[in-house]
Amino acid sequence: MIDELNIRQQAEEREEKLSPYATKSKFSRGRVRWEEPCPIRTCFQRDRDRIIHCKSFRRLKHKTQVFIAPLGDHYVTRLTHTLEVSQIARTVARALSLNEDLTEAIALGHDLGHTPFGHIGEEVLNELYPDGFKHNEQSLRVVDLLEGEGQGLNLTWEVRDGILKHSKGQTDILGEGWGDVGTLEGQVCKIADTVAYINHDVEDAIRANAINQNDLPHLVTATLGCTHSQRINTLVCDIVSYSWPVCNHSSLTEPTIGMSPEVLSAANSLRQFLFDKVYNPSLVREEAIKARKILRLLYSHFLRHQDELPQEFISLLDNTERKIIDYIAGMTDQYALRLAEEISQ
Repeated sequence: MIDELNIRQQAEEREEKLSPYATKSKFSRGRVRWEEPCPIRTCFQRDRDRIIHCKSFRRLKHKTQVFIAPLGDHYVTRLTHTLEVSQIARTVARALSLNEDLTEAIALGHDLGHTPFGHIGEEVLNELYPDGFKHNEQSLRVVDLLEGEGQGLNLTWEVRDGILKHSKGQTDILGEGWGDVGTLEGQVCKIADTVAYINHDVEDAIRANAINQNDLPHLVTATLGCTHSQRINTLVCDIVSYSWPVCNHSSLTEPTIGMSPEVLSAANSLRQFLFDKVYNPSLVREEAIKARKILRLLYSHFLRHQDELPQEFISLLDNTERKIIDYIAGMTDQYALRLAEEISQ
């Protein structure tokens, strides 16, 4: 009966009403390995579901965003960050009549490769591994290989592209080196990631007494607002307004996702403030120093005792260093702490 109705085809037909610049699921560039299409879900809906149900996604709940092992219950974790990015990105995509399913899948999968202990973990693994380490590349490796018992999730090209290209490094928002994404939906996720972290990290920093509300630059509060919700609302509305030609068939310019100069300047001011007052100082805190020691201990231990790696990592065809990096990158903060303690005894 489902095949006769072919609900998926009906969903694909509804996508024809989206913006002419939206990515249509029936025109996807496809998967690495061909699969019979689902009778109910589009290919992007299927990707979203695979990401939500994978083990790497579950582990995000115990991975640091900024503050390592905080005592309070309301600090952002990598999972809550991911959900906030998804919500912001979906709001923008819906307003611009883009493909919300593709947007959601990219947003939910973008940080699957993040290390324990946040960007400190990424920094240490990048120092330890001869070929370097970037969390966005690891996120792609997770969905291409490490999940599904070495088979990966076999996601579509569009989702994989958005996951790989979401990272900005320390580049200014929409600045030189921001990088291109293959779809407008991927662009939405990239900017939504930034909107999410520059706002929730302010709240966490205040909660941790690293800053107070009055420390925020005047340009930020005057332009974006004084509260978390005001700032997000200002940014989202500005992104939609600036990017409105995405919905316009007659636009003479190449459609893009961006911000107005005034709001962009304020957003970059807030981002730089966080680097100066929160991110960079956090790198020398006691818990950060401890995190670095733990990761180096784990790496050196498994270099000497490769046989102690889980079987799924031993079975990988890559070299020993790559296997160890994959294993450590997938750990939660709690697991890394516990394993390091066991090794040290």
